[in-house]
Amino acid sequence: MKVLLTGAGGFLGWHTRVRLAALTDHEVVAVDRESFGRLTELAQGCDAVLHVAGVNRASDEEVERGNVELAEAVAEAVRGSGSIHTIVYANTVHAEADSPYGRGKSRATEELGASRAKVVDVRLPNLFGEHGRPGYNSFVATFAHAVARDQAPKSVQDKEIGLLHVQDAAQVLIDALATDQAELAPEPHPTSVQEVLDKLVSFRETYRTGDIPALPTDFDVNLFNTLRAALFPQAYPIQLTPHSDDRGRLVETVRSHGGQGQTFVSTTRCGITRGEHYHLGKIERFVVLGGRARISLRRVFHDDVIDFEVDGANPVAIDMPTMWVHNITNVGDTDLLTQFWTHTLFDPAAPDTFWEPVRQDAS
Repeated sequence: MKVLLTGAGGFLGWHTRVRLAALTDHEVVAVDRESFGRLTELAQGCDAVLHVAGVNRASDEEVERGNVELAEAVAEAVRGSGSIHTIVYANTVHAEADSPYGRGKSRATEELGASRAKVVDVRLPNLFGEHGRPGYNSFVATFAHAVARDQAPKSVQDKEIGLLHVQDAAQVLIDALATDQAELAPEPHPTSVQEVLDKLVSFRETYRTGDIPALPTDFDVNLFNTLRAALFPQAYPIQLTPHSDDRGRLVETVRSHGGQGQTFVSTTRCGITRGEHYHLGKIERFVVLGGRARISLRRVFHDDVIDFEVDGANPVAIDMPTMWVHNITNVGDTDLLTQFWTHTLFDPAAPDTFWEPVRQDAS
């Protein structure tokens, strides 16, 4: 299927694009703010639209009218395409609210219906996840950014709230491409504002020395991955403390406070690169124990590459953020000895490993 994805450069749009690339064979036409003016042209030959673009922060008039205008443009492009049969709309549970945002999103649904395509209205709750913009996408992004910089707010206005990880929201949107239902409403995880802050602060304190906090639920894993994204790259590498005596040296490479995990050790010959993949949810740690290496990372659908030069004589831990392509190269003149750790046991049926080169010009 050829899918037109609006809002591809935004928080939910980027996560949806990553998930489409990782888990489907759909051809994706990514539309961001710069290319939205070419929407009618880009819609030609597409089979469906994932309409994720929206206006969340602006004046009341701009929020209300902006969401309607985006939907009008999508409907016009769909009519002009002659091929698009389905529109999946990333709507909100707040669409029924008598507010500029609620009214705008509700009217947008009506405008999309005028396209003559089938519209699947996906009512999303509050979202959180990696690379949310603090002060914009969610309070979780704001808290994670602050906690990562040891600037946690002293007090908060607490209330009960439901949260959905943005990758789970992306999966609902993808599933909606093939649904017979007119409306979908994924169930959020029940929590509170104070509980989220308390968890983030606790995670940060445990992780400060490289220890992995207890992560008993998927929500905890997703919240920890959100914090790790806010910490990257300034909090890495994590310095480890070797313990030496006349017998030799001992290095505690992973201390996990609960849950399961898997550890393996590899040797890598001079000049050889391992990796060239990314993960959607897996926590993975690299520790070089012998030799010299370059660990390189690039966020999916971005260009900048971050390099860490590491040496087994000074062992450090570098944890791979989710949805960042990564590799490790032996840049020394001896075999490289590396320990790898993941927070889950490897499952061949769901490996959560998606191949892509770190450097775009790599063959």
